[in-house]
Amino acid sequence: MTAGAAKGSSEHVRRQPSSDTKHVLPYLAGLHPKLIASSGFAAHRSNLRPAEPVRSPEAKMRLGRVALFVALCSFTAYYIYEPIPEEIDERWKLMLTNSFFRSLSHLADLSELLGLKDYMGVMYVITLLEKIAPLSDERVKVTEEKFDGVEVVLYQPKQQGDELRRAVIYLHGGGWCLGSSRMSPYDLLARNIVTQLDAVVLSVEYRLAPAHHFPVPYEDVYRVVKHFLQEGVLALYSVDPGRIAVSGDSAGGNLAAAVTQQLQKETGQEIYLKAQALIYPVLQALDLNTPSYQQNQDMPILPRTLMVRFWSEYFTSDKALFRAMMANTHNNHESSSLLKFVNWSAFLPQTFHRKYNYTAPTVMLAAEGKAVRIDGPSRSFADPRASPLLVPDTALRSLPKAYIITCEYDVLRDDGIMYVTRLRAAGVEVTHEHYDAGFHGALMFTVWPTDFLIARRMTDNYIKWLKENL
Repeated sequence: MTAGAAKGSSEHVRRQPSSDTKHVLPYLAGLHPKLIASSGFAAHRSNLRPAEPVRSPEAKMRLGRVALFVALCSFTAYYIYEPIPEEIDERWKLMLTNSFFRSLSHLADLSELLGLKDYMGVMYVITLLEKIAPLSDERVKVTEEKFDGVEVVLYQPKQQGDELRRAVIYLHGGGWCLGSSRMSPYDLLARNIVTQLDAVVLSVEYRLAPAHHFPVPYEDVYRVVKHFLQEGVLALYSVDPGRIAVSGDSAGGNLAAAVTQQLQKETGQEIYLKAQALIYPVLQALDLNTPSYQQNQDMPILPRTLMVRFWSEYFTSDKALFRAMMANTHNNHESSSLLKFVNWSAFLPQTFHRKYNYTAPTVMLAAEGKAVRIDGPSRSFADPRASPLLVPDTALRSLPKAYIITCEYDVLRDDGIMYVTRLRAAGVEVTHEHYDAGFHGALMFTVWPTDFLIARRMTDNYIKWLKENL
């Protein structure tokens, strides 16, 4: 055998050890390390490790894309997922829906921080996405008019009859800053009321904050109601003067309650409302740390931060009020005397106290003993037209029957329940429907792809009550 051949043979043996060598290796593994090292078998064993696979550039790119896709999916799942209570139906649909709201809220914060557009201006996209042009169909006649200078959308049955009809004045929600009577969920609700009750629906397009602070939205609504409740106007639309209700959701519920109270004070008023239907209404701005505000501070659709922002923007664009309201330190001597009307330890049933103990909101005083003032709005949140819960019991006794919806997972839950307690104590007939699996805004989620089963149940129960009580 030549030297070259011998060398090649030796290399072959090192790469492919014989079966005898494989039997010897376990034996040597038990010997002293120095003996192994001197024997040359350590080097032999190292050659037994499998060679690293050689990946082509294309394979590396594919692997990178897979890793990026997995990372993106993981981030998306992390962003969408929220610890939503199991009692809520269709939890994943709610998570997906709320991820859009949260994303828009983050964008609005960034826009305001950079000075591009104010927060509510960006959030108004929600309204624009669902805004439609209300049109007549085979059963409902739709017209857009102005009542005392305020835009309204009027829905009437096309089928003409000899009898006078019911009427519902509807006030949309949206924290006084968002929303429109021309949004598709409100349009659908109005049509359902018209067709199922043979009723006239008057949907009010009141002006919004922050362009128009309190009391402008309230005054717009009040002017429309006063205009509509005239004998000649009601006759024009074949409405029975004794069968008219005012209704609204969220901020619209606030406006409905405030207008109802104010009408009862009008000594010269000839036609009054027969009923008020308030859907998860916001009713007071003095205590923003009720059990429901604390329990549901991070709940979808309306977290505490957003509700406090709505309140502050309703009154002023001064961010000092927002910061004070977030800390629940916005009360002063003008509002402190009214805190007794929102003392949840007295007006909430024990079951809704949960794990929380009542602490009266802080009343801020200056060093001289004068109340701290925040640009005038300190008087506004003590105004019953903004906070209907703040009226004394004597002002509640003459109010019409009420239908009030509250939801367990809603920062505004306790506002509605306290109003139920106070109205009943004043002798007002109240129907209270509490949804144990409900969340704020649920009634409006009736249009694909954000249609929820609970919205259908709420709508059915709401219209059923109107049919039986109006």
